[in-house]
Amino acid sequence: MKFHIITLGCKVNTYESEAIKENLEKENYTYVTDEAMADILIINTCSVTNMADNKSKKMVSHAKRLNKIVVVCGCSSENNREMYQKLGVDILIGNRDKNQISHLLEEYLKKKAPIVKFYEEFSCFEQIQVDKFTSHTRAFVKIEDGCNNYCSYCIIPYVRKTIRSKDFLTAVNEIKTLVKNGHKEIVLTGILTGSYYSNGKNLADLITEISKIDGLERIRISSIEVTELNEDMLKVIRDNKKVVNHFHIPLQAGSDEILKRMNRKYTLKEFKDKIEKIRAIKPDVSITTDVIVGHPYETEDLFLKTIETCKEIQFAKIHVFPYSKRNNTPSAKMPNQVSDADKKKRSRILNALSEDLQQEFYKKHINQELDVLIEDVSDKESIGFTGNYIKVKIFKKLERNHIYKVKLTELQNEFLIGELVDTKIK
Repeated sequence: MKFHIITLGCKVNTYESEAIKENLEKENYTYVTDEAMADILIINTCSVTNMADNKSKKMVSHAKRLNKIVVVCGCSSENNREMYQKLGVDILIGNRDKNQISHLLEEYLKKKAPIVKFYEEFSCFEQIQVDKFTSHTRAFVKIEDGCNNYCSYCIIPYVRKTIRSKDFLTAVNEIKTLVKNGHKEIVLTGILTGSYYSNGKNLADLITEISKIDGLERIRISSIEVTELNEDMLKVIRDNKKVVNHFHIPLQAGSDEILKRMNRKYTLKEFKDKIEKIRAIKPDVSITTDVIVGHPYETEDLFLKTIETCKEIQFAKIHVFPYSKRNNTPSAKMPNQVSDADKKKRSRILNALSEDLQQEFYKKHINQELDVLIEDVSDKESIGFTGNYIKVKIFKKLERNHIYKVKLTELQNEFLIGELVDTKIK
C-alpha cells in the first residue's frame, strides 16, 4: 500500500515523521510524494498555537474527504482527542506509538474498525530512530522529549509530558549510522534539548562523544534555553570545533515583568550575561531567538522594552509569535489580555526589526571566506548555509550535501552571494 505524510510544526515532528516513513518502508509500504496517489494519509499534527490546531484540523478534514485511510498523531491529537474522533479518523494516537503505526495499520486493515490509543503518562523515551534523513541535507536527531518548565502560556508540557531522554549509546550509534549514510551535519533536537541526560551523561557529554565520529563536520543544537547553557556547555562551545557558530536561544519577552508572568526561569540580566559569555568565546556567533508579543499584561511600554532589548542584544534573527491563548494554561486565565489588533501591530514592528538585524548580521560577513554546506541545487545555482546560519547563493551547480569554501561578496534579498574559493569539497 502507498502512504503519504503531512508534517506540521517543529523539528521534533519532522524527525518523527522521517522515522515513521522509514519504519513503514521497512514493512513494505511505499512512500509517495503526491497525496492523491496514496492509500494512507498520515498527519503529524501541531498544537503550539490556535493557528497550528486549526491548520491540523483543516488538514485532517481535507484528508477525510479524499476517502483514504487517515492516521492522525502528534500534539494536536493529544490536545483535542474528542474533536478528531468526531471527524472520523481511522487511527488516532497522540505522542506515543508513532513507531507502531505499521502494526496499527495491520490491525485496522483486519478489523476495519477505528483505533484510538492514548496514554496518560509517558514514563520512558520511545524507541524511534532514523538511518538516513531523506527530506533534509542536515539530519535531525531527536534526543529528548517532554518539558517540565510549564511556562504559563505553553500547552506543550501537557501534551508531550515529562522530560525523558534517548539512551546515550543509542543516540551515538544512530548518529554514526547517519554519518555513514552521508550526512555531514547533525542537528540535535528535542522539546527541551538542553535537559538531555542519560546514563550519567549530559548534552555536553553527548556532543563530545559524537564529535569523535569521522565524517561528521558540523554539530548544531536546534534550540537551547539560556538556563541550560551551564559551564559544561560553555566549555564545549569554546573547545569543540565541530559545534557550529550558531545558537537558537529563546528570549520570549524583553522585560522582567513579562518574563515573570510567563514563568520563565531567568531575569533579563541573567539572559544578557549569558549571551555576553557566549560572545566572549565566539565573537562571530549568530544568536537567533523566539519572542512572543501580546502576552497578557504586555503594555505598549513593555513591548517597547522588548524592542530595545532585541536591539541591544543584536540577535541575528527573531522568530516572532503573537500570543495564542491556550485553554487550561495559566496565561489564558489572566486578566489584561491584549487585543488581536495590538498583537498584529506589534508582530509587524518586531518582524521588521528582525529583518533589519538579519541584514546587519549578513553585511558584517561580506568579503569573508566561510564554509557552506550545499542543500539545494539547480542547473545554474546552488544554495546552502554557513555554520553560523547565513543563507548563501552560488551561481554554479555544485554537489548537494558537500561543504565548499566560499567568499561572500554581496547581499541580495535574503541571501549573501558567494564565489567559490576552493573547488575541493569536504
